[in-house]
Amino acid sequence: MSDNKILDVLIIGAGPIGLACGIEAEKNDLCYQIVDKGKLVNSIYNYPHGMRFFSSSEKLEIGGVPFISHTHKPTRAEALEYYRRVAMSWDLNITLYNKVESVEKQNDLFEVKTAKGNFTAQSVVIATGFYDLPHKMDVKGEELPKVMHYYKEPHPFFGQNLAIVGASNSAVDAALECYRKGANVTMIVRSEEIGRRVKYWVKPDIENRIAEGSIKALFNSQIEEIQEDSIKVNHNGEKIELENDFVLALTGYEPNYSFLEEMGITFSKDGKRVPTHDTETMETNIDNIFLAGVICGGMETHKWFIENSRVHAEQIMKVLKERSNKVIA
Repeated sequence: MSDNKILDVLIIGAGPIGLACGIEAEKNDLCYQIVDKGKLVNSIYNYPHGMRFFSSSEKLEIGGVPFISHTHKPTRAEALEYYRRVAMSWDLNITLYNKVESVEKQNDLFEVKTAKGNFTAQSVVIATGFYDLPHKMDVKGEELPKVMHYYKEPHPFFGQNLAIVGASNSAVDAALECYRKGANVTMIVRSEEIGRRVKYWVKPDIENRIAEGSIKALFNSQIEEIQEDSIKVNHNGEKIELENDFVLALTGYEPNYSFLEEMGITFSKDGKRVPTHDTETMETNIDNIFLAGVICGGMETHKWFIENSRVHAEQIMKVLKERSNKVIA
């Protein structure tokens, strides 16, 4: 797939911010390639089918391509259509279903091995997000087929005893939708209340459904074991067993730390595990390896979104263009 030319920059990740990096590379006449192990905007593809974005359309725009949606806050389907149109409008250099297997620095260049070929680049941008790796509960039975870490749609859970683990936006949305489509929903929540970051127009809905008993909620609780037809829960220190058909463990996601570690990138020592980087240039502790997008927040996956991390692409490509001009001079 690759040839002998040396890229100015290899961009890992074909999500919205990876695409934005490619666009900025185009604008700065930099030789680039975007690679992704999955589909175009793979994370958005894996969102629930009926999901609506918290952000408005214009805040999701990249590359000057207008994002027109039927309502103020676009849907997953509209976003998929939009980012396909962006990739085609800019004729971006993208190779999909092409997993990066290793990134090794040799002298001043990076040798990047992928499933479909190898690339040589002067710099690397990591824009891989965090949605590919779910937080595991680390409990017995989590490997059973009835346990899922991604929610798509409510239909499979009609008439079923469904446990939803978590109290964030994704867990609340799934609980409400599945309840309204005929599931018997029980929320298992580690804290004592629904998450404070839950969308302001949704929070009263879930709290009212819990108050009236339509959706059961066990606060100060966590699953200790999952069996074929039940789950064992520690609820306020009391061990209880509930009939159960399916478990949706919507406990959040995290960056691929092992991939970053293999490149030598370090992290903050606190529980946030933020990858080391300069917030002005987005360069990591490894020269010419940069971060862009939500991956910059480490475990604080709520910190960066499309709308506030689009600027990372401009910051990075400005640095690379300046360095390229110095080399030419």
